[in-house]
Amino acid sequence: MTESTAPLAVVVKGWPRLSETFIAQELVALEAAGHRFDIWSLRHPTDTKRHPLHEQLSATVRYLPEYLYEEPARVWAARDMARTLPGYAEAYRVWRADLRRDATPNRIRRFGQACVLAAELPAQVRGIYAHFLHTPASVARYAAIMRGLPWAFSAHAKDIWTSPDWEKREKLHAETHGAEFGATCTAIGAQHLRGLADDPSRMDLIYHGLDLSRFPAPPDRAERAPGAPLNLLSVGRLVEKKGFDRLIEALALLPDGIDWHWTHIGGGDGAALRAQADALGLNKRITWAGACDQPEVIAAMRAADLFVLPSRIAGDGDRDGLPNVLMEAASQRLPILSTPVSAIPEFVTDGEHGLLSDDAPEALAAAITEVASNPATALRRADAALLRLRTEFGMAPGIARLSQRLTAMYGGT
Repeated sequence: MTESTAPLAVVVKGWPRLSETFIAQELVALEAAGHRFDIWSLRHPTDTKRHPLHEQLSATVRYLPEYLYEEPARVWAARDMARTLPGYAEAYRVWRADLRRDATPNRIRRFGQACVLAAELPAQVRGIYAHFLHTPASVARYAAIMRGLPWAFSAHAKDIWTSPDWEKREKLHAETHGAEFGATCTAIGAQHLRGLADDPSRMDLIYHGLDLSRFPAPPDRAERAPGAPLNLLSVGRLVEKKGFDRLIEALALLPDGIDWHWTHIGGGDGAALRAQADALGLNKRITWAGACDQPEVIAAMRAADLFVLPSRIAGDGDRDGLPNVLMEAASQRLPILSTPVSAIPEFVTDGEHGLLSDDAPEALAAAITEVASNPATALRRADAALLRLRTEFGMAPGIARLSQRLTAMYGGT
């Protein structure tokens, strides 16, 4: 076991990750609230940049074996040690039952990582908290059973909607070694998970909110003149659920009278989207900025005229929760165009705080045209979104509730 006095272990999918500022924001706030923890990451970082938030965290970061075959000596030593723990036999039984229903290499890797986590956790650890309900929560659950510790999780989007119901149900029932509590950042996610729990109070709706102290005051935006260039901005990974392929189709449908330029910020493999844009003759009007840190994102938002996030439900059921980038756009008084998917309407009311369009290219093109034609209306909606952000989606209430639940689980400090 490693030397540490932190009483809480936080299990994350990867650290640091540019696309998960909500996790970094939460952990920095929990430290400020007095919680001491180490971070245990299942993966090594792949992003070349870091957000300033990552530098504010004082927690020690420890990396579990990303792939078991890469650290065989560490894995086997951990399993030998884990076998001496009082809960190992029960954890092994639970894992074997899971493996019968999910016979995948990932399920095997989860148990190996859990053995390492259980073996290397400092003796002072009194609880485990995992971000994401799928793989990180499985590793936390198996390790918690081995060590006889309480555990909890925070669920977000893909982990809710692509995990099988049997697994979510067992992580939410006491008799199957479920979590002490779960937190999720959307009302639609909370409703779904409460329906699977043995006790609905096991699930808390805790919006991430936004720590506005980290953001500059919004710019004093002048009303766009008719016919002036329209600068569109999107921020999000290049994955199906973000809907950027349909946005590109929509851009090709915009009237000739709109002088537009679209900037995309986000990581991922964009070869297919670039090819799509090239085939439509659009690439000269598109900037592919790649992964950016938060100051770069905010600077782009301050320079843009419209934030576009055409989220949709992917073929495998994956979908957004409530993307933090929508709140970040609102913080900069940037008009918003999105879709009524998942929890997005929990923040953006169509016609009041922005526009929510169908994700069909024709509908998106019509919505962009509407914004371009009515700049004063777009700014009024941006003002309403900023007011809602300030009054209903601040970070402090959620952190206070999460801190309370964590303290009740492991004793705090």
